[in-house]
Amino acid sequence: MGKPKHERVLGDHEAKAVNAIIRISPQKLNLVAQMIRGKRVERALAELSFSPKRAAIIVKQCLESAVANAENNHDLDVDSLVVAQAFVGKRMVMKRFHPRARGRAGKIEKFFSQLTVIVREVEEQPRAWRGSKRDAGRGTPAASVSAAE
Repeated sequence: MGKPKHERVLGDHEAKAVNAIIRISPQKLNLVAQMIRGKRVERALAELSFSPKRAAIIVKQCLESAVANAENNHDLDVDSLVVAQAFVGKRMVMKRFHPRARGRAGKIEKFFSQLTVIVREVEEQPRAWRGSKRDAGRGTPAASVSAAE
């Protein structure tokens, strides 16, 4: 039949990892996932290692899995990987009831979520010399040498 329409096709220099059923609310998980979006992989792993949030452990495991997939399945360079996307989706909700006063019941919802991390290999671009703020109005270094002559 083919792939479902909701699946995203990965590019040549991309790899992904999906953690399907996580017992944490999507809102809490998304707070940690947004910390690493667009960052280099080594920087993202360092931030997740020192984050006090419980969800950081789950996101770190998923990111490490995406890096391993990139290295082993797609032959990408681990040192030039960037977190292209990290998004969270809703899964099932377990509904429970807690007894309250006068025969009533309080509804308790236990949320599950799904985490997808996509890493992309980027090429290193050399940084251009910009000079300092002090040199801003004086032109390029070549222009100042020709003016002095």
